[in-house]
Parts: sequence; structure tokens; C-alpha cells
Amino acid sequence: MMTDRLSVLVLDDSAHMRGLLRTILSGFSVRRVEEAADVDRAVTIAEGGGIDVALVDLKLEGGSGFDFCRRIRFGPEGPLIRLPIIMVTAHSERTLVREAINAGVDEFLVKPVSAADVASKINAVFERRRTFIISPDYIGPDRRRRNDPEYAGPRRRAGEDEALFI
Repeated sequence: MMTDRLSVLVLDDSAHMRGLLRTILSGFSVRRVEEAADVDRAVTIAEGGGIDVALVDLKLEGGSGFDFCRRIRFGPEGPLIRLPIIMVTAHSERTLVREAINAGVDEFLVKPVSAADVASKINAVFERRRTFIISPDYIGPDRRRRNDPEYAGPRRRAGEDEALFI
């Protein structure tokens, strides 16, 4: 992946974590790193255009990474709703991972992070991005990680005719 062409938004209320991620991204020669400590500022930066991927903390002062995801995914129709979002968090409980997936997060990265972890997730959203889905109650990457042709149980692609696969 050509990281020297990437613009990355880092949303984290910890200046230390923003600095750490900036350092990691600089090591990959990322072209531009924008930082935000709150959801409103992050959305403003994203709406300004030119952001290729967002690294978003889950728990923020006065909000959450879920708030950012929902505002991006369910905002006005346009290219911003397809912004790749990587949630970076110290919280890895199954319920939070599921909520992140349902909020439209592309990838989930658990702190503490390493440069290799960040690189792997960034590569995943560009080189192996899942089909993007727009339906009445969900906008984001396909929540299924694999297509099992042998599965014939309930809810197999239920409502598929209602969703728009991109």
C-alpha cells in the first residue's frame, strides 16, 4: 500500500495516544495526519474532505467513537459515508465489538497497539475491504467476515433484497 498518499484522521481524547498514532503513521510516511479530541471536531475535519481513513477511539470525553461512526454513516448521502473507520480501543468486550460492527466500523484494533497492528488494519481497509451495504437500518461494510455456502440456517442473508450492496 502506498501510505505516502494517505490522509488519516485520528480521533482520541488522549493527546498521548494521538501523538503515539501520529508517530506510528509518520513512520509509514503517511502524507497527512489530522487530529481531533472530540466528535464534533472530527466530523468537521472529515467533512472538509481529503481524509482517507479514520482511527477512532471508543470512549471519549463527552461522547464515543460510536457517535462519530453513526454521524459519518448516517449523515448526508455522499462519499463520506464510505470513509473507512478503524476503532482503536482498550475495550474489547464482545458486546462492544458487536456494537462497533453495528455502528459501521470497518476494523477493530485493541490497545496497546503496535506499528504492525496499525499497518495491518490500514491495509485491510484498502486491500481487503468488504462489500459496502446501504440498507434502512445499517450502513457500513458487510458485517459477515466470510460467506459460508454450506450454511442454510435461519436469517441467511435475510432482507438482502432491501439492501443495496456496493
